[in-house]
Amino acid sequence: MSTAPEPGLAPEHLRTIRYQGEPVRLVVDGHEFRVRARAEEPGTYDFDWLTGPHDYGFGLSGAAGFTMSPAEMTEAARDFLAQIDPATGYLAE
Repeated sequence: MSTAPEPGLAPEHLRTIRYQGEPVRLVVDGHEFRVRARAEEPGTYDFDWLTGPHDYGFGLSGAAGFTMSPAEMTEAARDFLAQIDPATGYLAE
């Protein structure tokens, strides 16, 4: 049995996400977020909740090449915060 690596994608847990451009910092309703655009997935953004109680955030994907405006980023962060359970700091169930 051969143990040589086979061509293909690395397992999900070994992949490194690369970002393009400088991150955008947002303050939304007193909460700070870092927003980054994925280099290899045009139209996909990662939002890191920097002031949350946990290492937490969310991602959004639009059509390939979709570019979010700062106003759209702010609205997405506000929508996320509206879903957070204040007792746990996680999305409400």
